[in-house]
Amino acid sequence: MFTRNIKFLSLLLTIVIMSNLSAIDKDRLFLLKTEEPVIVFKVWFNAGSKDDPKGKEGLAALTAALLNEGGTKNFTYSQILEKLYPLAAGYYASVSKENCVYSGSVHSDNLNEYLPLFIGQLHDPGFREEDFNRVKEEAISYLSTSLRYSSDEELGKAVLYNEIYKNTPYGHLSTGTISSLKSITLDDVKQFYKKYFNKSNFALAIGGGFDENLVSKVWDELEKLPEGDLNKGMDILPAAINGLNVVIVEKKTNATAISMGYPIDILRNNPEWYPLALANSWLGEHRNSSSHLYQVIREARGLNYGDYSYIEYYPNGGRLSKPPVNVPLKKHLFEIWIRPVPNETKHFALRAALRELHLLVDEGISNDGFSMTRDFLKKYVLHYAPNTEMRLGYAIDDRYYGVEAPGHLQKFRESMTSVTRDQVNSAIKKYFSPENMVIVFITENAEALKSALVNNTPSPIQYQTPKPESVLEEDKLISSFKLNIKPENVKIIKVEELFN
Repeated sequence: MFTRNIKFLSLLLTIVIMSNLSAIDKDRLFLLKTEEPVIVFKVWFNAGSKDDPKGKEGLAALTAALLNEGGTKNFTYSQILEKLYPLAAGYYASVSKENCVYSGSVHSDNLNEYLPLFIGQLHDPGFREEDFNRVKEEAISYLSTSLRYSSDEELGKAVLYNEIYKNTPYGHLSTGTISSLKSITLDDVKQFYKKYFNKSNFALAIGGGFDENLVSKVWDELEKLPEGDLNKGMDILPAAINGLNVVIVEKKTNATAISMGYPIDILRNNPEWYPLALANSWLGEHRNSSSHLYQVIREARGLNYGDYSYIEYYPNGGRLSKPPVNVPLKKHLFEIWIRPVPNETKHFALRAALRELHLLVDEGISNDGFSMTRDFLKKYVLHYAPNTEMRLGYAIDDRYYGVEAPGHLQKFRESMTSVTRDQVNSAIKKYFSPENMVIVFITENAEALKSALVNNTPSPIQYQTPKPESVLEEDKLISSFKLNIKPENVKIIKVEELFN
């Protein structure tokens, strides 16, 4: 969305307009001047896995991997690591569905030694055959082994995203598939780099204790990237989800991971986003023990580690405690993650989560729940951007989403002062749809689960320790809570068949 000319100013981001930067496209420049001795760089490219050619899914990710671990024409990857180590510095490229971000940081004392390495990686990537083969094999191994067998929670989310976004440019993992990776050649990577990592297709962000000469120098170097055009956006139109659609990935497991969700038609530039964010925080704030799903499923019943909900795509949630930056989408999703529960409680856990979502839609958020969550978010949002790199990331995302002054984080805090309970409940009814979801199980005994789901078989639960009578009484309601799941809307996939 950098194709639009949006004026941008943020109270969290100090845009420094310097005298000798008149030749720079200010719509593609983000500067955060601080007193820190560390200087942070972000070069945002309008190219992501959405741009993978048909049959070459994973090409953007392989290109980014070679900008991470492929060296330059003058230095191998090992030689670069040796040069970076005494500088206590580094750089990396990350790819998401909509963009690739090339980031780095260095202490200002080491800037002169660092900058040629940082810029050289973009100007003159090594693209050696041995590096290409290495990163490709790593990607194939990730899909065939790590993703399938090391984390059922991540596996379930990957299946959910592929299912929700199927038949769209988002409809594959950034890593691709095993067969598509095998088809990609080094020439494909070179062509992708040349097409998208060009002088017209980037934005530059710099933060820390820099001066105007550094800004001009880096911009001038980026202007030496290949000639090319700004990458035009594309429509992302996932199909509407009708009813409860279940995917059961059959796998020998000790516990069952459950992920569910559907496409959601709201972005941060919509004023209703903030009331909806309050509702979502009450329901399932990421890694927060005060959220409602956490209280119902983990705290009261001890079934798992945590239960969370999201109104935006949230990759790498297993290692993040706060929302990620620079992973924007044109079409987000609402999702609920039920971290692995004992196999015998999977039907009960699903019912518990969906019942709570139904109750929220039918009854709305309580006055106490509204007040508590509003006051919590006023302060909690301050932790979303604790450092210069994150603040730069939010500034770039603001431009992508078309969020004008004073920027998303400031608007978030301000909205928690002005938002009303009626606005929150209105957003809940408009955007939460518990009747229409894709539900993914990673579990064993798939046929038995399918039968229980479509027949609405009661799912009573037993505990190893005593529970309060109030919990036991509620369990009776949960275990018989009706889910309208049709047999034709349930499919079973063996784990070995995924991502081929």
